[in-house]
Amino acid sequence: MRSGLLLLGAVLLVLAAVATGWLLRGEERPAATHGPVDVGFAHDMSVHHAQAVDMATTELAGGSDPAVQNLAYDILTSQQNQIGRMQGWLTSWGEPLLPTGGHMGWMAAHENHSGMGGGGTGGGGMGGGMSGPMASMPGMASPAEMDALRRAAPAARDVLFLQLMLRHHQGGTDMLADAAERAETGYVRALATQMLATQNSESALMTSMLRDRNAPVLPLR
Repeated sequence: MRSGLLLLGAVLLVLAAVATGWLLRGEERPAATHGPVDVGFAHDMSVHHAQAVDMATTELAGGSDPAVQNLAYDILTSQQNQIGRMQGWLTSWGEPLLPTGGHMGWMAAHENHSGMGGGGTGGGGMGGGMSGPMASMPGMASPAEMDALRRAAPAARDVLFLQLMLRHHQGGTDMLADAAERAETGYVRALATQMLATQNSESALMTSMLRDRNAPVLPLR
C-alpha cells in the first residue's frame, strides 16, 4: 500500500513538474547567445535523467526498504522537474527536444578539461569518441541491467537500485561539471551547479547505504 501511494504521489508530482518546466520558460528567458554547450547539455542530461526517472519509478513500484524508496522518490521528482526545465529551454531556443546525432559531442572540444581526466570510461577521456548511442553515455545502465532491476525481488531490487543509481550519478559528473563551467547562459550554469551538488550528496548517501547492506559499489564504465 505504501509503495502504491508513493508511486501515485510521484506520478502526480511528475505531471506538475512538467507543467512547471514549461512555465519556467517565461521566467528563464533564454538569451540569444546560447551555444552548443547549452544545447548539448540540455539534450544529453535530459536523456541521462530519463533513465534515472525510470530506475526510480521501478524501485517505487517494487522495492521494500523505506529509506531507499524515499531516496528514489526524491530523485524521481527532482530529476523530472529538471527535465521539464531543460525541455523548456530547448523549445524556447527553437531546438529539437532530442539530439539529432550522437551524444556528448559538445564536450569533444574540451576533452582535456581538468575535471574530465578521471572519468573512468576506459577511453582516455570524453572526447569525440563519446559521440554515439545512449548506451555509450557514462553511467548508463544497459537494457539487461534495467530488465534485471524490474525482475528483482523487493530486497534485491533495493540493493540493485542503489548500485545502478550510484553509478548513474557518477557517470553524469563530468557533464555537469563541464556545463557548470562552460555553458554560455547563466541559468544553465546555475542548474548544472545545483545538480552537481545534489548528486554528489546523493552519491555519498548511496555509498553509505550500500556499505550498510554489505553490497559492493559497481565500477564506473
